Amino acid sequence: MKQENNINGRDFREMFTAATNWLEKSASDVDALNVFPVPDGDTGTNMLLTMHSTIEEADRTPNGKISVVSQAMAKGALIGARGNSGVILSQIWCGLAQGFAGKDTFNGRDLANALSQAAEMAYKGLSNPVEGTIITVIKDAAAAAQGQAVKEENDVISVMEATVNAASESVANTPLLLPVLKEAGVVDAGGQGLYTLLEGALRYLNGEAELMQFRKPQMITSNIPLTPMVFTAPERVAIEEIPFGYCTEFMLKGQGLSPDKLRKRLKKKGESLIVVGDDNTIRVHIHTLEPGNVINYVTSLGTMHGVSIRNMDEQHQDFLEMQKQRAPATGVAIIAVVPGERLSEVFSSLGTTAVVPGGQTMNPSTKDLLQAAELSASDKVIILPNNKNIVLTAGQVQSLTTKSIKVVPSKTIPQGVAALLAFDYEADFETNVSIMTEALSSVKSIEVTRAVRSTRLNGLSIKKKQAIGFLDGALISVDDKMSDVVYEVMTKAELDKADVITIYYGDEAKEAEANEINETIAAKYPNLQVEVVNGGQPHYEYIISIE
Repeated sequence: MKQENNINGRDFREMFTAATNWLEKSASDVDALNVFPVPDGDTGTNMLLTMHSTIEEADRTPNGKISVVSQAMAKGALIGARGNSGVILSQIWCGLAQGFAGKDTFNGRDLANALSQAAEMAYKGLSNPVEGTIITVIKDAAAAAQGQAVKEENDVISVMEATVNAASESVANTPLLLPVLKEAGVVDAGGQGLYTLLEGALRYLNGEAELMQFRKPQMITSNIPLTPMVFTAPERVAIEEIPFGYCTEFMLKGQGLSPDKLRKRLKKKGESLIVVGDDNTIRVHIHTLEPGNVINYVTSLGTMHGVSIRNMDEQHQDFLEMQKQRAPATGVAIIAVVPGERLSEVFSSLGTTAVVPGGQTMNPSTKDLLQAAELSASDKVIILPNNKNIVLTAGQVQSLTTKSIKVVPSKTIPQGVAALLAFDYEADFETNVSIMTEALSSVKSIEVTRAVRSTRLNGLSIKKKQAIGFLDGALISVDDKMSDVVYEVMTKAELDKADVITIYYGDEAKEAEANEINETIAAKYPNLQVEVVNGGQPHYEYIISIE
């Protein structure tokens, strides 16, 4: 396609269908731009999944008016938004739809105005906008579009060219605005993802649709010298989930494994496929009607560990029965986002009505949380995100349902547990929200994992696969030995003022090491109550709660 003005909704949809395919080619590269070298850098994937939902909703719209198509795309983005980047992207689509309201087609001036609306909506959606991120990029891009529209009011292509050029420059400048980006040696991931989408749309407008099939987007480098780094974050592909069959999860270990080849081989064997890993270890999640076929194939490649096969039909029926049993007791449903089956059991034992699987590397969508809320027997629902990248997503559920939804903004598993323990079965809905929110500050959270790449951050030099420790989200310690990192972070947590420590060890941690840490802490702080729990969480060897 190559045309200069009066673009209709169908053409606009095709522009961003091509742009979504363009983003898919570099989603893993965008993921790798995560500032912290931890296995939760999934900005590119979240934006891609959000765009898949955006385009799917547009495809259901027979009307070709830009006002109708853009509104459908905004709805799809809102429903499918995943992670902070996906939520902000959905706000951008909402602004674009507002800008195109009442129009059959649009020209360059209309596009510039819609982009300005998009930038405004992106800022409005955040309580504390941070410059040097995706919102700065959309703001700079919109300003350039407005400037170009003054010169050539009707020319869509010239306005898009100005938009893309400004977005590129803005992404390159993000480390100047955010010191943490400069130190880590990366540009902003969300800004890069947005630039890639805009560039893909422009390429389609310029008639490069066929050429795009054989090329890959280029990652933007900063305008200032950055710390050299190697991008090694794994690629990931996910498709629309279906509520039938068996949820099959396992870890595959071996030599010379290929995540790409395995992904291609399993793609036709089920839905909701996620393949993450390297040539030695691969983690697989798939919904399939025939898990035996998957198992038989994979066992020929290496050894399987942590195999979990769950009947989703039975889970759904159990879920409904659980709602009937629990809801009348309190009148309030509590939905928590929790990684791993064992931690889910912990949350269920503390009174959670429903658990939505997710967390690091697997952020649930707005739709996932909405479905859990709608399935609950109560009209009053409290959501515990338990992850900083899910808080905004949870905040969008209220606009999509007639139920009363409140988000207690827990950013870690320990905060979620503290909120549940604070729940008062005799208090009303609003009071409980207040009590649970206040409880978040009563706990400190330690998270220990291994670096997925080499970098420098907070004055610390980090090598790939080293153990790294965080205290309430701040990087504190780096060392080759996992237990040494745990001890060092704990010394910064003021244990002499604590009463209770709970150590949740993950599926990659050793129980013996966890018990050794327990004994060491108990010996040094005899007044502390220390408990070790097999959390079984992925990615993070230790999650520690300090109360």
